[in-house]
Amino acid sequence: MCQLAQDVRRPIAVLLTRRGQVQEIIVGTDLTLSPTTMAKFRAGSRSLRGLRLIRTQLHDQPLSQESLTDLAYLRLDLIGVLSVTSEGTPGNLYLAHLLPPNKTGQLCNILKTTPFHQCAMAFNEFIEELEAELQQARETHAVGQGGESAILVSASSRSRTEQEDHLTELAELATSAGVAVIDRMAQRTPDGHQRYLLGSGKLKDVLIQTLHKGADMVIFDQTLSPAQSRAISEMTDIKVIDRTQLILDIFARRAHSREGKVQVELAQLRYLLPRLSGKGTQLSRLGGGIGTRGPGETKLETDRRRIRDRITHLERELDQFARHQDQRRARRTRHGMPVLSLVGYTNAGKSTLLNMLTKSRVSAEDRLFETLDTTSRRLRFPHDREVIITDTVGFIRDLPRELVGAFRTTLEELREADLLVHVVDASAADVDVQISAVVGILQDLNLDRIPRVLVFNKCDRLPAQQVAPLCRRYHAIGISALDPDTLHPLLRHLEEQLAAIPALPPAAQQTDAEPALASRA
Repeated sequence: MCQLAQDVRRPIAVLLTRRGQVQEIIVGTDLTLSPTTMAKFRAGSRSLRGLRLIRTQLHDQPLSQESLTDLAYLRLDLIGVLSVTSEGTPGNLYLAHLLPPNKTGQLCNILKTTPFHQCAMAFNEFIEELEAELQQARETHAVGQGGESAILVSASSRSRTEQEDHLTELAELATSAGVAVIDRMAQRTPDGHQRYLLGSGKLKDVLIQTLHKGADMVIFDQTLSPAQSRAISEMTDIKVIDRTQLILDIFARRAHSREGKVQVELAQLRYLLPRLSGKGTQLSRLGGGIGTRGPGETKLETDRRRIRDRITHLERELDQFARHQDQRRARRTRHGMPVLSLVGYTNAGKSTLLNMLTKSRVSAEDRLFETLDTTSRRLRFPHDREVIITDTVGFIRDLPRELVGAFRTTLEELREADLLVHVVDASAADVDVQISAVVGILQDLNLDRIPRVLVFNKCDRLPAQQVAPLCRRYHAIGISALDPDTLHPLLRHLEEQLAAIPALPPAAQQTDAEPALASRA
């Protein structure tokens, strides 16, 4: 190798397996593994790739930062740089290897420089010990974290404060999905980076930290375009998802009704379809010949066709749900039942309020997107006025368009409401942002024409002297859904707002069939 490097005046590198077999030969300093090697030798977040790189260099210089970055980024067993003397013989050998996660945050260990002919490293014993240390770190990580773990990344033109606020909400989403957050990273990108969303160097840093800290995935706060998803997936074996995928995963876990499951699957397929990709003709099903010239229908095209067929089927099923909803709404209209709909940011306490008002037992946990399925109950006011009160899925800022499109049948319920009760978490750090996000979504859905009542929930979490000024500022009613005594002013106000709506007609007075109507509602 040294003699060849001397002859061609360029560095030469060999990529060796643990059996000592040559996997690749690389001429030059650029280290890019072929797709075959990447597929055959995969590197996990807490394992090595099973390959070591030995490269010659024409000058006697220590390992460069670029070489150490390649070592960490590609998860190599070992990297070595061998200097070439003027006679074309081996000179000094510079070696480095990765370290398990440690308190100092040190990524790798650079061994003492050794003349090539004095190198006494027993590689097999060395790699066994290193793998044992990594395995021990992996077991400790598994016990400490329990489930999957992730590093959160934000790359946008927003200020650092705004990015931190968004990362905080992303961390809450991750926690709601059962993912432990190990670290957060933010980068301002005024002009944007179309290929990787952020710079390639910064992306490598993120991936290196993900591997070094033992995280299972990287979660981007921004929605990745199909081209960005493909470009990033070509750089790493680590799972990389975006905010939309995370929300879709939460929805898939929480949907219980058939309608909810259909809507979630439809949103997932619409998101997946433009992101399907193949590599060349390796997925071809036909091999050519008369009548089948060319690659024929590839597996990729077959998958896309099946997804489109499935989307069409789900859309027809949602149309059936929509017709059933029209029938339910028609029954309500005949019985003269006004409809109140609870809307608001996710985890504002809408389901808890519904339970307290109607003595129901709808699931109400302190986590984002606990409620996905529409729930309707009958509410009786103190003066014997009855209404239907409905709880729907919570909103979130930058709501993915796939969800808006798929959940149209759920959101259609809001169109029939006579009054919207906008529930806000009074203890949230960004009350203004949450209110604006909900109002913006209502405007996009053309629901801003419906009268609204603003209600600040969780006021018990605020100092008593702050509640009244906050409510006056926003012209809202302050309550705590966990305290029934605070709900009386809200009920009186709602009854006043509904006073203009005609009461139940005589033909619709309570009958033996009404309990069944209430349960169906």
